[in-house]
Amino acid sequence: MSELVTGDAVVLGLRPARVPSRALAVAIDLLALWTVYLLLSVFLTTAVLGLDGAAVAAVSVGLVIVVLMGGPVAVETLSHGRSLGKLVCGLRVVRVDGGPVRFRHALVRGLLGFFEIQLTLGTVACVASLVSARGRRLGDVFAGTLVVSERVPAPRSGPVPAPPPWLAGYFGGLELSRVPDSLWLAVRQYLTRAGQLDPRVGASLAERLAGDVVAATGTPPPEGVSPVGYLAGVLSERQRREARRLWGEGPGPAVRAASAPAVPPGAAGARRPAAVPGWHGSVRRAPDGTSPPPTGPERPAGGGFVPPA
Repeated sequence: MSELVTGDAVVLGLRPARVPSRALAVAIDLLALWTVYLLLSVFLTTAVLGLDGAAVAAVSVGLVIVVLMGGPVAVETLSHGRSLGKLVCGLRVVRVDGGPVRFRHALVRGLLGFFEIQLTLGTVACVASLVSARGRRLGDVFAGTLVVSERVPAPRSGPVPAPPPWLAGYFGGLELSRVPDSLWLAVRQYLTRAGQLDPRVGASLAERLAGDVVAATGTPPPEGVSPVGYLAGVLSERQRREARRLWGEGPGPAVRAASAPAVPPGAAGARRPAAVPGWHGSVRRAPDGTSPPPTGPERPAGGGFVPPA
Protein backbone atom coordinates (compact mmCIF):
# COMPACT_ATOMS: atom_id res chain seq x y z
CA MET A 1 0.00 0.00 0.00
CA SER A 2 1.04 3.60 -0.66
CA GLU A 3 0.11 6.24 1.90
CA LEU A 4 -1.02 9.36 0.05
CA VAL A 5 -1.98 12.44 2.08
CA THR A 6 -4.74 14.65 0.73
CA GLY A 7 -5.13 18.38 1.29
CA ASP A 8 -7.35 17.66 4.28
CA ALA A 9 -4.58 15.59 5.93
CA VAL A 10 -6.43 12.33 5.17
CA VAL A 11 -4.21 9.34 4.54
CA LEU A 12 -5.27 7.32 1.51
CA GLY A 13 -4.29 3.69 1.11
CA LEU A 14 -3.75 3.18 -2.62
CA ARG A 15 -1.99 0.27 -4.28
CA PRO A 16 0.42 1.38 -7.03
CA ALA A 17 0.16 -0.66 -10.20
CA ARG A 18 2.92 -3.15 -10.87
CA VAL A 19 5.15 -3.04 -13.92
CA PRO A 20 3.70 -6.17 -15.66
CA SER A 21 0.13 -4.88 -15.45
CA ARG A 22 1.20 -1.44 -16.66
CA ALA A 23 3.15 -2.97 -19.54
CA LEU A 24 0.10 -4.98 -20.60
CA ALA A 25 -2.09 -1.87 -20.45
CA VAL A 26 0.43 0.10 -22.52
CA ALA A 27 0.59 -2.70 -25.10
CA ILE A 28 -3.20 -2.68 -25.49
CA ASP A 29 -3.24 1.12 -25.81
CA LEU A 30 -0.47 1.10 -28.40
CA LEU A 31 -2.19 -1.61 -30.41
CA ALA A 32 -5.41 0.40 -30.57
CA LEU A 33 -3.55 3.66 -31.19
CA TRP A 34 -1.41 2.37 -34.05
CA THR A 35 -4.39 0.62 -35.63
CA VAL A 36 -6.22 3.94 -35.81
CA TYR A 37 -3.08 5.68 -37.07
CA LEU A 38 -2.48 3.18 -39.89
CA LEU A 39 -6.11 3.25 -41.01
CA LEU A 40 -6.15 7.05 -41.11
CA SER A 41 -2.78 7.12 -42.85
CA VAL A 42 -3.98 4.84 -45.64
CA PHE A 43 -7.19 6.81 -46.07
CA LEU A 44 -5.63 10.30 -46.03
CA THR A 45 -2.61 9.30 -48.11
CA THR A 46 -4.95 7.96 -50.78
CA ALA A 47 -6.98 11.17 -50.63
CA VAL A 48 -3.95 13.47 -51.11
CA LEU A 49 -2.08 11.19 -53.49
CA GLY A 50 -2.46 13.65 -56.37
CA LEU A 51 -0.87 16.53 -54.42
CA ASP A 52 2.81 17.32 -54.09
CA GLY A 53 5.21 15.78 -51.59
CA ALA A 54 4.95 18.71 -49.15
CA ALA A 55 1.21 18.10 -48.67
CA VAL A 56 1.76 14.40 -48.07
CA ALA A 57 4.48 15.19 -45.52
CA ALA A 58 2.24 17.71 -43.77
CA VAL A 59 -0.56 15.16 -43.55
CA SER A 60 1.83 12.58 -42.12
CA VAL A 61 3.19 14.97 -39.49
CA GLY A 62 -0.32 16.05 -38.60
CA LEU A 63 -1.38 12.44 -38.11
CA VAL A 64 1.56 11.82 -35.79
CA ILE A 65 0.75 14.89 -33.69
CA VAL A 66 -3.02 14.40 -33.62
CA VAL A 67 -3.22 10.62 -33.25
CA LEU A 68 -0.01 9.37 -31.63
CA MET A 69 0.52 12.36 -29.34
CA GLY A 70 -2.90 13.91 -28.94
CA GLY A 71 -4.85 10.65 -28.80
CA PRO A 72 -3.61 9.50 -25.36
CA VAL A 73 -4.04 13.03 -23.98
CA ALA A 74 -7.66 13.23 -25.13
CA VAL A 75 -8.52 9.74 -23.92
CA GLU A 76 -7.03 10.22 -20.42
CA THR A 77 -8.66 13.64 -20.08
CA LEU A 78 -12.13 12.49 -21.09
CA SER A 79 -11.98 9.20 -19.17
CA HIS A 80 -10.32 10.68 -16.05
CA GLY A 81 -7.27 8.46 -16.33
CA ARG A 82 -8.77 5.25 -17.69
CA SER A 83 -7.64 4.39 -21.19
CA LEU A 84 -8.64 1.19 -22.98
CA GLY A 85 -5.67 -0.79 -21.68
CA LYS A 86 -6.07 0.53 -18.14
CA LEU A 87 -9.76 -0.30 -18.22
CA VAL A 88 -8.98 -3.88 -19.20
CA CYS A 89 -6.25 -4.27 -16.56
CA GLY A 90 -8.17 -2.45 -13.80
CA LEU A 91 -5.80 0.54 -13.56
CA ARG A 92 -6.35 4.27 -13.26
CA VAL A 93 -4.18 7.38 -13.38
CA VAL A 94 -4.69 9.66 -10.36
CA ARG A 95 -2.91 12.65 -8.90
CA VAL A 96 -0.45 12.14 -6.09
CA ASP A 97 -3.11 13.41 -3.67
CA GLY A 98 -5.63 10.82 -4.92
CA GLY A 99 -7.73 13.19 -7.03
CA PRO A 100 -8.69 12.74 -10.70
CA VAL A 101 -6.31 13.91 -13.42
CA ARG A 102 -6.94 17.06 -15.46
CA PHE A 103 -5.94 18.13 -18.93
CA ARG A 104 -2.57 19.48 -17.82
CA HIS A 105 -1.65 16.17 -16.19
CA ALA A 106 -2.70 14.18 -19.25
CA LEU A 107 -0.83 16.61 -21.53
CA VAL A 108 2.48 16.18 -19.69
CA ARG A 109 2.05 12.41 -19.52
CA GLY A 110 1.15 12.22 -23.21
CA LEU A 111 4.06 14.34 -24.46
CA LEU A 112 6.67 12.58 -22.36
CA GLY A 113 5.05 9.21 -23.01
CA PHE A 114 5.52 9.66 -26.76
CA PHE A 115 9.29 9.89 -26.24
CA GLU A 116 9.84 7.41 -23.41
CA ILE A 117 7.41 4.75 -24.64
CA GLN A 118 6.94 5.00 -28.39
CA LEU A 119 10.29 6.36 -29.59
CA THR A 120 12.40 4.22 -27.23
CA LEU A 121 10.09 1.15 -27.35
CA GLY A 122 9.32 1.54 -23.65
CA THR A 123 12.92 1.14 -22.45
CA VAL A 124 13.13 4.48 -20.64
CA ALA A 125 9.68 4.06 -19.07
CA CYS A 126 10.48 0.54 -17.87
CA VAL A 127 13.78 1.58 -16.27
CA ALA A 128 12.18 4.61 -14.59
CA SER A 129 9.32 2.47 -13.22
CA LEU A 130 11.73 -0.07 -11.79
CA VAL A 131 13.82 2.61 -10.11
CA SER A 132 10.85 4.51 -8.64
CA ALA A 133 9.43 3.32 -5.32
CA ARG A 134 5.86 3.72 -6.61
CA GLY A 135 6.52 2.52 -10.14
CA ARG A 136 6.28 6.00 -11.68
CA ARG A 137 7.73 6.74 -15.09
CA LEU A 138 9.08 10.15 -16.11
CA GLY A 139 5.70 11.34 -17.32
CA ASP A 140 4.18 10.57 -13.91
CA VAL A 141 7.02 12.31 -12.07
CA PHE A 142 6.74 15.56 -14.04
CA ALA A 143 2.93 15.49 -14.14
CA GLY A 144 2.52 14.65 -10.46
CA THR A 145 0.47 11.54 -11.14
CA LEU A 146 0.43 7.89 -10.12
CA VAL A 147 -1.01 4.77 -11.73
CA VAL A 148 -2.93 2.73 -9.17
CA SER A 149 -4.74 -0.59 -9.23
CA GLU A 150 -8.49 -0.47 -8.66
CA ARG A 151 -8.99 -4.23 -8.33
CA VAL A 152 -7.96 -4.53 -4.72
CA PRO A 153 -9.48 -7.56 -2.96
CA ALA A 154 -11.84 -6.57 -0.18
CA PRO A 155 -10.76 -7.61 3.31
CA ARG A 156 -12.61 -10.60 4.65
CA SER A 157 -14.73 -9.93 7.67
CA GLY A 158 -14.48 -12.31 10.56
CA PRO A 159 -17.28 -13.68 12.71
CA VAL A 160 -18.92 -11.60 15.40
CA PRO A 161 -17.11 -12.28 18.69
CA ALA A 162 -19.17 -13.98 21.36
CA PRO A 163 -19.96 -12.01 24.55
CA PRO A 164 -18.63 -13.15 27.93
CA PRO A 165 -20.59 -16.17 29.21
CA TRP A 166 -21.60 -14.50 32.47
CA LEU A 167 -23.39 -11.74 30.48
CA ALA A 168 -25.89 -14.21 28.99
CA GLY A 169 -28.89 -13.00 31.02
CA TYR A 170 -27.87 -9.41 31.61
CA PHE A 171 -29.27 -7.95 28.41
CA GLY A 172 -32.60 -9.79 28.47
CA GLY A 173 -34.54 -6.70 29.58
CA LEU A 174 -32.96 -4.16 27.24
CA GLU A 175 -35.22 -1.99 25.10
CA LEU A 176 -33.63 -2.48 21.70
CA SER A 177 -36.41 -1.04 19.56
CA ARG A 178 -35.03 2.48 19.90
CA VAL A 179 -31.64 1.54 18.43
CA PRO A 180 -31.63 2.58 14.73
CA ASP A 181 -30.70 0.09 12.05
CA SER A 182 -27.74 2.21 10.95
CA LEU A 183 -26.23 1.87 14.43
CA TRP A 184 -26.73 -1.91 14.39
CA LEU A 185 -24.96 -2.06 11.04
CA ALA A 186 -22.07 0.03 12.35
CA VAL A 187 -21.73 -2.18 15.43
CA ARG A 188 -21.73 -5.36 13.37
CA GLN A 189 -19.18 -4.01 10.89
CA TYR A 190 -16.94 -2.92 13.74
CA LEU A 191 -17.10 -6.27 15.54
CA THR A 192 -16.38 -8.25 12.38
CA ARG A 193 -13.38 -6.07 11.46
CA ALA A 194 -12.03 -5.06 14.84
CA GLY A 195 -8.91 -7.16 14.34
CA GLN A 196 -8.02 -5.23 11.16
CA LEU A 197 -8.09 -1.79 12.81
CA ASP A 198 -5.34 0.06 14.59
CA PRO A 199 -5.64 -0.66 18.34
CA ARG A 200 -6.05 3.00 19.30
CA VAL A 201 -8.51 3.70 16.50
CA GLY A 202 -10.45 0.53 17.32
CA ALA A 203 -10.67 1.40 21.03
CA SER A 204 -11.89 4.93 20.29
CA LEU A 205 -14.48 3.64 17.82
CA ALA A 206 -15.71 1.02 20.29
CA GLU A 207 -16.19 3.63 23.01
CA ARG A 208 -18.14 5.87 20.66
CA LEU A 209 -20.39 3.05 19.44
CA ALA A 210 -20.96 1.83 23.00
CA GLY A 211 -21.92 5.36 24.04
CA ASP A 212 -24.45 5.57 21.21
CA VAL A 213 -25.96 2.21 22.18
CA VAL A 214 -26.16 3.24 25.86
CA ALA A 215 -27.89 6.49 24.87
CA ALA A 216 -30.44 4.54 22.82
CA THR A 217 -31.11 1.72 25.31
CA GLY A 218 -30.63 3.61 28.59
CA THR A 219 -28.67 0.70 30.11
CA PRO A 220 -24.95 1.17 30.78
CA PRO A 221 -22.57 -1.78 30.61
CA PRO A 222 -21.82 -3.71 33.80
CA GLU A 223 -18.81 -2.70 35.81
CA GLY A 224 -15.61 -4.17 34.45
CA VAL A 225 -17.01 -4.92 30.96
CA SER A 226 -15.09 -3.44 28.04
CA PRO A 227 -16.92 -1.55 25.28
CA VAL A 228 -16.20 -4.42 22.89
CA GLY A 229 -17.77 -6.96 25.28
CA TYR A 230 -20.77 -4.69 25.79
CA LEU A 231 -21.32 -4.31 22.05
CA ALA A 232 -20.93 -8.07 21.52
CA GLY A 233 -23.46 -8.80 24.26
CA VAL A 234 -26.04 -6.33 22.96
CA LEU A 235 -25.67 -7.57 19.39
CA SER A 236 -25.96 -11.18 20.53
CA GLU A 237 -29.19 -10.34 22.40
CA ARG A 238 -30.62 -8.68 19.30
CA GLN A 239 -29.76 -11.70 17.15
CA ARG A 240 -31.38 -13.99 19.70
CA ARG A 241 -34.57 -11.94 19.64
CA GLU A 242 -34.61 -11.87 15.86
CA ALA A 243 -34.22 -15.64 15.71
CA ARG A 244 -36.99 -16.04 18.28
CA ARG A 245 -39.26 -13.75 16.29
CA LEU A 246 -38.60 -15.58 13.04
CA TRP A 247 -38.80 -19.15 14.36
CA GLY A 248 -41.42 -18.66 17.06
CA GLU A 249 -41.36 -19.18 20.80
CA GLY A 250 -40.05 -22.72 20.57
CA PRO A 251 -39.39 -25.59 18.21
CA GLY A 252 -42.04 -26.89 15.88
CA PRO A 253 -44.35 -29.85 16.62
CA ALA A 254 -42.13 -32.35 14.87
CA VAL A 255 -39.09 -31.21 16.84
CA ARG A 256 -41.01 -31.28 20.13
CA ALA A 257 -42.32 -34.76 19.42
CA ALA A 258 -38.88 -36.04 18.56
CA SER A 259 -37.26 -34.44 21.61
CA ALA A 260 -40.05 -35.31 24.11
CA PRO A 261 -38.96 -37.90 26.70
CA ALA A 262 -40.66 -41.26 26.64
CA VAL A 263 -43.28 -41.79 29.40
CA PRO A 264 -44.03 -45.32 30.65
CA PRO A 265 -47.58 -46.49 29.87
CA GLY A 266 -48.54 -46.88 33.51
CA ALA A 267 -47.00 -43.69 34.76
CA ALA A 268 -49.00 -40.65 35.72
CA GLY A 269 -49.55 -38.26 32.88
CA ALA A 270 -49.16 -40.93 30.22
CA ARG A 271 -51.31 -40.35 27.19
CA ARG A 272 -54.11 -42.84 26.75
CA PRO A 273 -54.24 -44.51 23.35
CA ALA A 274 -56.91 -43.49 20.94
CA ALA A 275 -60.21 -45.31 21.41
CA VAL A 276 -60.86 -48.09 18.97
CA PRO A 277 -64.52 -48.86 18.26
CA GLY A 278 -65.33 -52.39 19.40
CA TRP A 279 -67.12 -53.31 22.60
CA HIS A 280 -69.26 -50.20 22.91
CA GLY A 281 -69.83 -49.06 19.36
CA SER A 282 -69.16 -50.54 15.98
CA VAL A 283 -67.67 -53.97 15.47
CA ARG A 284 -63.94 -54.28 16.14
CA ARG A 285 -62.10 -55.15 12.98
CA ALA A 286 -58.66 -56.44 12.21
CA PRO A 287 -56.23 -54.37 10.13
CA ASP A 288 -57.22 -56.35 7.01
CA GLY A 289 -60.89 -55.37 7.44
CA THR A 290 -62.19 -58.80 8.64
CA SER A 291 -63.97 -59.42 11.92
CA PRO A 292 -61.75 -61.52 14.20
CA PRO A 293 -63.30 -64.08 16.54
CA PRO A 294 -63.98 -62.87 20.08
CA THR A 295 -61.14 -63.61 22.50
CA GLY A 296 -62.44 -62.43 25.84
CA PRO A 297 -65.63 -61.80 27.82
CA GLU A 298 -68.60 -61.55 25.52
CA ARG A 299 -71.70 -59.53 25.89
CA PRO A 300 -74.83 -61.78 25.81
CA ALA A 301 -78.04 -60.77 24.17
CA GLY A 302 -79.55 -59.60 27.46
CA GLY A 303 -76.73 -57.22 28.14
CA GLY A 304 -75.36 -59.05 31.22
CA PHE A 305 -71.70 -59.74 31.81
CA VAL A 306 -70.47 -63.32 31.71
CA PRO A 307 -67.09 -63.81 33.41
CA PRO A 308 -64.61 -66.05 31.71
CA ALA A 309 -64.60 -69.69 32.71
